[in-house]
Amino acid sequence: MNRLVVVSNRVPAPSAGTQAGGLAVALDGLMEKRGGLWFGWSGAIVPSGAGRAAMVERAGGVEYATIDLTQEEHDRYYNAFSNGVLWPLLHTMPEMMRYDRRDARVYREVNAKLAAGLQPLLRPTDVIWVHDYHLMPLPAALRARGVRNPIGFFLHIPFCAPDVLAAAPEMTELVRDLLAADLIGFQTDNDVANFAAAAQMLAGAVRGAGNSLFFAGRRVRLGVFPVEIDARGFARTAAEMTDAPAVRRLRRSLDGQRLILGVERLDPTKGLLQRLAGLRRLLEKRQDWCGHVTMLQIAAMSRKDVDSYRALRAALDREAGALNADLGEPDWQPLRMVAHGVDRATVAGTMRQARVGLVTPLRDGMNLVAKEFVAAQNPADPGVLVLSRFAGAARQLEAALLVNPHDPDAMADALDSALRMGLEERQARWRALWASIEHRSPLVWGRSFVAALLRATTLRPTKPPLAMVPPPVIERPRAPGRLSLERVGPEMEPAVLAEMIKPGRVLN
Repeated sequence: MNRLVVVSNRVPAPSAGTQAGGLAVALDGLMEKRGGLWFGWSGAIVPSGAGRAAMVERAGGVEYATIDLTQEEHDRYYNAFSNGVLWPLLHTMPEMMRYDRRDARVYREVNAKLAAGLQPLLRPTDVIWVHDYHLMPLPAALRARGVRNPIGFFLHIPFCAPDVLAAAPEMTELVRDLLAADLIGFQTDNDVANFAAAAQMLAGAVRGAGNSLFFAGRRVRLGVFPVEIDARGFARTAAEMTDAPAVRRLRRSLDGQRLILGVERLDPTKGLLQRLAGLRRLLEKRQDWCGHVTMLQIAAMSRKDVDSYRALRAALDREAGALNADLGEPDWQPLRMVAHGVDRATVAGTMRQARVGLVTPLRDGMNLVAKEFVAAQNPADPGVLVLSRFAGAARQLEAALLVNPHDPDAMADALDSALRMGLEERQARWRALWASIEHRSPLVWGRSFVAALLRATTLRPTKPPLAMVPPPVIERPRAPGRLSLERVGPEMEPAVLAEMIKPGRVLN
């Protein structure tokens, strides 16, 4: 079996156990089952000139290899460029980005440093899987060092339209860097369509048959791989936490009120201010809910060194205070705000108590919280999911009440409908939602990507067919919804795994 090498911005500590969410949750199961090497930043900041070779630890069948960063590298690569430029840009919020050429230069230097640290650890038969927007130059940086192993890249966040992408001067080169991979995976068809259009318009790639691009004499496959949760495991945790002390205290404090619950990082893309506007509009339009419903918003503070995050925290504090002051009573407050992390098991138990799960990002690659809320529900008396139509999960969770988070009246109406919804309809909607996630898992997701990567590297034509030579003028692409793209996500896994992932298979 080919060794799997996962590369991510941060590497989970071998002794940390299951993380609160994100990439670690998605990949823990695959790495435990398959073994391999996990490589990335250690999380440590060291003085300039104090660099060292990658430090390797082993836990079970997994090796964890890490390098350190200097303060300037962290500030410019991580805070300024990754989270100050790429994050808002790819979420179609270019007005929030702050581009500085020095940050872009250090971003590339850190990726080159990671490539230099990883190369000596690689074996000829390794399969490399690079994750997320922090590492967009890494496929090309590895190729520049002579690495010929199969390389896959997966973007966990959305990919914006080409016209938006062009707002950052660095993006043309970053698209070209990504095309050094053999397989590039995304959360949704829309993200694939946007990247394919950008690769053609900005980088000069040529569209091949189905879901392939040709660039610099190479064939690159694109695919859709929606990230999944362990739905059954999360459901068990939620049920087990019903009588946990923290959940019992919450239940007592509600005293019969219906609970609206929001859970996410404190982030400008999550639509938190818009969510509070929707709650305010609900209580102003439907005053019979005053005193009978309360909203708990858990929004753990993140990226404290990024100006836009600090500004959001201040704005949320002001709006939360104003909402409670304007609409609250001495014995009731409409909003409870928690700006620190809550452990995952307690969140699961809290979700099971909620009548409404309110998940309203302005734009999101997938949003696993929406899937976790579905999994946490009591099938006999489930809550209702109110979900932004701009979350990638909305394409799977069609039985949710879908809303536009920019429209507070629409949100208020959806909340009112969810709070009044009868048991029969709540159960029917929940069953449809559960059916869409019950049989999926992070393990199947990970295996499907690796299988597709192995498949993508079995045939590597050196040049596109003559019929695919680009015309003198590149035409504007068709609307994203009209592009015909072969889906290579989890549904293909059973047919491919037996062929592509089996003991003893070695790539040439």
